[in-house]
Formats: sequence, structure tokens, C-alpha cells
Amino acid sequence: MGRSRALINEFVFLFFSGIQLLQYRRYEWKCDSLNQPSFNAAKRLGFQFEGIFRRALVYKGRNRDTAWFSMLQEEWQAMKPKFQRWLSADNFDAEGKQLRALNEC
Repeated sequence: MGRSRALINEFVFLFFSGIQLLQYRRYEWKCDSLNQPSFNAAKRLGFQFEGIFRRALVYKGRNRDTAWFSMLQEEWQAMKPKFQRWLSADNFDAEGKQLRALNEC
């Protein structure tokens, strides 16, 4: 997932839809354990690392280990105000660059 504001807004909307409207109890993030950008994004967005499913599948001829992350409904409730501050217009300069990271909000 890239770091663009539009992608993050979409992510938060999907999150809100699942957790708030559909009453999901947990939201999962899975990625190839070698995909460091995705691994870092999950942690940066507040997901809790649950572990590695070793040899979860074969992908492009190699055994792929899958990293699992989750965020529970109550964890989302705690993160929601941070996301709102992070995505608010006053967190972006005139060129659209982010002023504060999520962990600073």
C-alpha cells in the first residue's frame, strides 16, 4: 500500500465500513513475510503482529511464509481519533505533504 492520502482515505473508509457498520470483530492484514513495505505499513497503521504462517502457500515456485496482523474492534475505536487527526486538512501543507505521521497524532 502506498502512502498517498487517497489510498489511506480509502483504507480508513473500508475499515470504518467493516468495523463500524458491519460490526466486524477483527480486521486482518496478511502479507508475504518478505514484503517489508507491507509489513511496515501494517505496523505503522496500528495492526498487531500475530505471527508467521510458515509455508502457507507456494507462490511463483517458492514456499511463501505469510505474516498475519490484526486489529480488533476495540483497538480500532482507540485508533479512530488518531486517523481522523492524521487525515484532517490541517495535517497537510499547501503542496499536500503530510506534516505529522500517524504515530504523532
